[in-house]
Amino acid sequence: MKTKLLFALIIIHCSLFISHAVAQNVVSGVVKDRQTGDVLSHVSITAEGSEVHTITNDDGRFTLKVKNAPKYIQLSHIGYKTRRQQLNGKTEDLQIMMTSHVVSLNELIVAVNDPLEIVRAAIQRIPSNYPMQPELMRCFYREVVRRGSRHIAVAEAVMDMYKNSYRNGPNADAVGILKGRRLMSMKSKDTLGVKIQGGPVMPLIADVAKNPEYLLNEQDLAQCDLHMKQPAKLNDRLHFVIQVEPHDITYYPLMGGLLYIDQESLTITRAELELDVRDWRSASEYMLVKKPLGLRFRPKQLTMTIGYTTDMQGVTRMNYLRNEMRFNCDWKRRLFASAFTAVSEMVVTDRLAVGRDAKRPSGRSSFGIKDRFYDRVEYFDDPDFWADYNIIEPTESLEHAIDKLKKKLKN
Repeated sequence: MKTKLLFALIIIHCSLFISHAVAQNVVSGVVKDRQTGDVLSHVSITAEGSEVHTITNDDGRFTLKVKNAPKYIQLSHIGYKTRRQQLNGKTEDLQIMMTSHVVSLNELIVAVNDPLEIVRAAIQRIPSNYPMQPELMRCFYREVVRRGSRHIAVAEAVMDMYKNSYRNGPNADAVGILKGRRLMSMKSKDTLGVKIQGGPVMPLIADVAKNPEYLLNEQDLAQCDLHMKQPAKLNDRLHFVIQVEPHDITYYPLMGGLLYIDQESLTITRAELELDVRDWRSASEYMLVKKPLGLRFRPKQLTMTIGYTTDMQGVTRMNYLRNEMRFNCDWKRRLFASAFTAVSEMVVTDRLAVGRDAKRPSGRSSFGIKDRFYDRVEYFDDPDFWADYNIIEPTESLEHAIDKLKKKLKN
């Protein structure tokens, strides 16, 4: 059975130690599809000449905060040509267009390969493709909970994530929360006391390249059908796209979805996964950690997107995670169930240290994959809370929801 992680629907842990930000320059704007004009969400954006990174939100907007003003930023997105955008002194309210990347017919020949052997070969290449030294990374984390269409909880944190060599599993890895805040509805019907898998420690366990037991193990693969899909371009490189689909209901739920594997280096650069919830009881055991007596929990969906980035030396690192859970809850005495959605998102915004300089977070701010998070953060009003830290821009709908929650708490 896969390791369970934990978070309450409104949890975030705050460290006693607050780092001093040093960034001075802001680069911001919106990214759109050149042909349709539609905004593009989850576009990866990096300031050239630095390790500073972010992604666009659901509205296609982004903000980068950097110490030195970059001359260029680089944008990449699956199915689109990588764009190197020159700033020319203008750094805010940018309007950036990206062009879709069409895979030509002569590139489809690679689709006849055996998908299982490709996955096995990618697993064997992990020591060559991923960091072999400890690394410490700065991250941004956001967690949002909705009851129906109404936001009932928001939590955010700046955290440091320590990962040791990819030769090892995730047990020695840890995250340290530097600063955090949360806001929640005070209505009794919104406060269920349900604790489910996920939270700020999820990147430690869901890194499929570092933790093959999460998906890429022979036992799970033997219970799945693997199919080749049409190749895709990611970062201007052609990728195998392999669909993993559980073919039987097992005593524990399996993950399925799409794996993106670089055709040249055999690096896993992206995974789009979904939990098999056909057996809702076993899916509940996987998703649910704790619930009050008398509350009925019915899982509907668990999806996860895991993104990686590759540097100029060919070393690939996890840099993005989005986890979304949908489930229904109701009390036995009530006639109708309430639908809940919990979305958590993490992006690596900077790489701080490598090798001996990378220190594992310790003390009260440190959490490993077996540790539990408890809610200790109670403020949300400081307009300078994030200072110069990089964040994922909140969507307009989320900003509106936060304003509504704040007004209700003041009344």
